[in-house]
Amino acid sequence: MLGKTAGGLYWMFRFLERSENTARLIEAGFRIALTRSNDTTSDWKSVVTTAGVRQGYDAKHGTYNAENVVDYLLRDTTNPSSVISSLHSARTNARMVRTALTTEVWEAVNESWMAMKDGLKAPIHDPELPALLGEIRRHSALVRGALYGTMLRNDIYDFARLGTALERADNTARIIDVKYYTLLPSASFVGSPLDNVQWETVLRSVSAHRSFRWLAEGEMTSSGIAEFLIFDSRFPRSLHFSSGMIEENLSYLAKEYGVRMACHDLIDDHLATLRSHTIGSIFDSGLHEFIGAFIRSNNAIGTQIEQDYRFNG
Repeated sequence: MLGKTAGGLYWMFRFLERSENTARLIEAGFRIALTRSNDTTSDWKSVVTTAGVRQGYDAKHGTYNAENVVDYLLRDTTNPSSVISSLHSARTNARMVRTALTTEVWEAVNESWMAMKDGLKAPIHDPELPALLGEIRRHSALVRGALYGTMLRNDIYDFARLGTALERADNTARIIDVKYYTLLPSASFVGSPLDNVQWETVLRSVSAHRSFRWLAEGEMTSSGIAEFLIFDSRFPRSLHFSSGMIEENLSYLAKEYGVRMACHDLIDDHLATLRSHTIGSIFDSGLHEFIGAFIRSNNAIGTQIEQDYRFNG
């Protein structure tokens, strides 16, 4: 496959996943803000910081509030990671690789773009926000369903899945981080009812609340929830599951092309590091620090994939 085509597939599905996960990050901030009775500035600032768009946001807005943050993350076309920008980029890449896609996948992407272009043409008010975020997730699921149900399991499929897995790993890590980065008023609140309510909110934002309830014994705790979101190989948005998906699809590419690349060594090291930890060791050394190192490693794998498979040339 041409590197440009591989890159188009990879980035198409990264952008689709990004749109969904930006919506999930907004939901995490929105739900956590609802647990507050005082100033929510720090909550919304942490959402922008975790999304990695603080510099761009600060250039446009002087304050952190729900209205500005939601609009910047959903509708602002100057923000390349906003939902509308991500969906536009996904559709542009889909058009570029149109001949590599089934009709069902192309139509699902195009319909998603058209629906969100219409849905995001005006500012979104708080009462409308939950339904809109649900629509973003639903359209993302429709594209995934079309991919799983109609595409051949070949290198086209593998590059699409790599884009999804890398972006999902990054965003699940960021959603965990939005909880722990600046939200608790002080360390003394760790393990408190407020701490546990906020962790439960994070579970709901990654569609993990019911799954965790099915699997967990006893009450919800911050360590139990964090362990589930990081290590549980049964949950498709956990860091371990997403990283395993990267490894699996890279191994298929190595087999199909008959060559092992540097990115294969990086994902092996990444998984080995992840498996060397326990939730206890992570909390002892610092959850925020662990998540930051995970995101940097995940990003390095993505960059190496682009270089190894010559997306730009």
